[in-house]
Amino acid sequence: MTRTAKNTRRALPKEVRKEQLIQATVRCIAKHGLSGVTMALVTGEAGLSMGIANLHFKSKDKLLLETLQFVTEEYAQGQNAILDSDTVASTADKMAALLEFDFSPGVTEKNKLAVWFAFLGEARSRPTYRRICSRQDAKADEKIAALFQRALDEAGDKKADAALLASGYIALVDGLWLNSLVDPRRLPWKKAYRSARHYLASAFPQHISLDQ
Repeated sequence: MTRTAKNTRRALPKEVRKEQLIQATVRCIAKHGLSGVTMALVTGEAGLSMGIANLHFKSKDKLLLETLQFVTEEYAQGQNAILDSDTVASTADKMAALLEFDFSPGVTEKNKLAVWFAFLGEARSRPTYRRICSRQDAKADEKIAALFQRALDEAGDKKADAALLASGYIALVDGLWLNSLVDPRRLPWKKAYRSARHYLASAFPQHISLDQ
């Protein structure tokens, strides 16, 4: 490697280095599980030195925590772009966009899902993980329930419970993600998407159809 190339590698901004290490951590967790991840594995995956990893994260625990925050915030940003959008005007369009997002390749990429479920499995015994996961779940519950309430109001439905429907949708999506990740031949992503769409169409027939 030339001196110029080496200098370019060293000159990369701090945030770029951090993301390289986080993305490498995602791949390592997907391959080895949380307990199997080491700083040596991550730096080898990233092609960076142990010194750079220690400079940015100090410890494996700090690296894992920031990886969970990264994955969680990335999903939340995509979801919020739909639920908080002024450009997606109608309730039906927002519901359809949310469904498409939840089964998009960026969300259902196997490494990211493997990481998400790995952290969920540890959340019961790790309060820091539990707080991050619970905080995101609570925000999603609230925003999806508000969207569903709007749909019920538009349909004149006074009996259905928007909060319960939102909890059901989130639980269904989580379950479909897990089953498709574990056994994609039994539950391919297209079938998982259709299952979630069927749930929404049953609850909100005036907003979601079964045609797609």
